[in-house]
Amino acid sequence: MSTLRPRERDAIVQALRAGVVPRLGLRHLQVGRAREIGELVRDMDRIAGGGAAIRFVIGEYGSGKTFFMNLIRLVALEKGLVVMFADLAPDRRIHATGGQARGLYAEMARNLSTRTRPDGGALSSVVERFVSQAQQQAETQGVATASVIRERLAHFEEMTGGFDFAQVVRRYWEGHETGDEDLKSAALRWLRGEYATKSDARKAIGVRTIVDDANVYDQLKLMSAFTLAAGYKGLLVGLDEMVNLFKLTSAQARNANSEQILRIRNDVLQGSACNLGFLMGGTPEFLLSTRRGLYSYEALQSRLAENSFARDGLVDLSGPVIRLGGLTPEDLFVLLQNIRSVMLDEAQALPDAALQAFMIHCSARIGEAYFRTPRNTITSFVNMVAILQQNPGTAWSDLIATVELQVDQGDDMGDVADSSSAPQGEDDDGLTSFRL
Repeated sequence: MSTLRPRERDAIVQALRAGVVPRLGLRHLQVGRAREIGELVRDMDRIAGGGAAIRFVIGEYGSGKTFFMNLIRLVALEKGLVVMFADLAPDRRIHATGGQARGLYAEMARNLSTRTRPDGGALSSVVERFVSQAQQQAETQGVATASVIRERLAHFEEMTGGFDFAQVVRRYWEGHETGDEDLKSAALRWLRGEYATKSDARKAIGVRTIVDDANVYDQLKLMSAFTLAAGYKGLLVGLDEMVNLFKLTSAQARNANSEQILRIRNDVLQGSACNLGFLMGGTPEFLLSTRRGLYSYEALQSRLAENSFARDGLVDLSGPVIRLGGLTPEDLFVLLQNIRSVMLDEAQALPDAALQAFMIHCSARIGEAYFRTPRNTITSFVNMVAILQQNPGTAWSDLIATVELQVDQGDDMGDVADSSSAPQGEDDDGLTSFRL
């Protein structure tokens, strides 16, 4: 195991105690799923080589979907890709008419990361890298930087929305050249999708369009092309908590989101997208429900159907759907060992017998769910180790007997307010409240 820095240790422990995935130090925890990871690594190579990929990461609540997606995110950064990740929520979804799709894009743009800035907020660095490369090329060729930028962005004008995208980048360069920080900030705001009205954008940077609900996917394709022009190898877009799309009470809104997913899937698999990849994470209900899930949309049901030969122990990981099975008890034992190594030094370390006793207790309390959906199991273990750390002399055998566990149920897709409860005046693309 590589050296663990104090910052990583703190991030890992705090995240695990909260029941969420740490943003740092995932390599210190990863166990199992070697085949799935290998398949996604090949996807990252395909994207970096000029291709495209889309994967639906499907698993039960607490089974490790978010952990898996974050691990692939780190792989993508190491491969030289730019990543944009976000969770879907009531105010963030793929298709909308009330600003929710633009809100999703804005969140992804704020979270945009590169290898040198893996924690997000890297959009300005990407633009600066593009400008710096243009300056270097201009100095080498003995021409004006503005003409080099115009030349490098010329092909954008052939793409949907590309003329204004290129214009915004040129305006950023003007601000860079003249020292106008307000102009640079305005250009970055446009690229992040933060302008709500076209008039504000026109006054600030002189363009007549903005990122809105209707052009989010086109903007992602432009951003992919721009990262390539800035010297990166492509763009990976990650969307987690996809199940929230199908808590929409309106069938029309759900179908509109399904149509957008179908458009993305077709573009990617038919070769219309380049250097662009998508990861979408959700529960089996998000995929399989014929009432509210992707399978409720016939075109997607046929295109995302599993290989009929993948049965009787045979596995096909080449399709768009990656199903995450539960960890084995052996995998969970190794995971607990890794967590022990993160939290305790050699002098404090629990014996393996304590880990085995903890797993036996969990099995007695909730059965095989303790390793198939291990989120609650891990949180309980981290809490127990924290007590042992802060109370020297406490016997681990006494604590294990007191550990309380519940099966991780997550959200229930059926637990949605009836459409009749929608407020007066809400259109078909609206949301009613649902349990988080």
